[in-house]
Amino acid sequence: MKISDAATEFLSKKRIAVTGVSSKPAGHGSNAVYTRLRDRGYTVFAVNPNAQTVEGDPTYPDLAAIPGGVDAVVIATSAEHAPQTMRQIIDLGIGYAWMHRAFGAGSVSDEATRIGRDAGVMVIDGGCPLMFGTTSDGGHRMMCRMLKMTGKVPREV
Repeated sequence: MKISDAATEFLSKKRIAVTGVSSKPAGHGSNAVYTRLRDRGYTVFAVNPNAQTVEGDPTYPDLAAIPGGVDAVVIATSAEHAPQTMRQIIDLGIGYAWMHRAFGAGSVSDEATRIGRDAGVMVIDGGCPLMFGTTSDGGHRMMCRMLKMTGKVPREV
């Protein structure tokens, strides 16, 4: 599936968890994703086992603690935590996962990608939800084009 089609499908989900949202938001991509989704009308849930609140909202220690569950998850923690998060996504029957990555290693884990895809989860392994659709802006769209050339944003998932 082309990345643009996968992004459209992912962003059609309205209840989205974002893992790794920090109580110290400066420079955290997870916080930018969380607040942009919230500001664009999504029902978002911040997941951080080490904080009570972030961005003025309550946090949840893990995906299972979110009341009513979610339809999709943005994994924005370090890549070493991604396989564990992917297993929880599978256990909870969540069908969509996006491992955030722009510059650097980001949250992408080959192991998590394999685990998720083997279980039927639609996994986007790179890029950022803010690069696509109504959540995007000019800067993110420009980064998307550039990062596709380096492989940090996959062309297909």
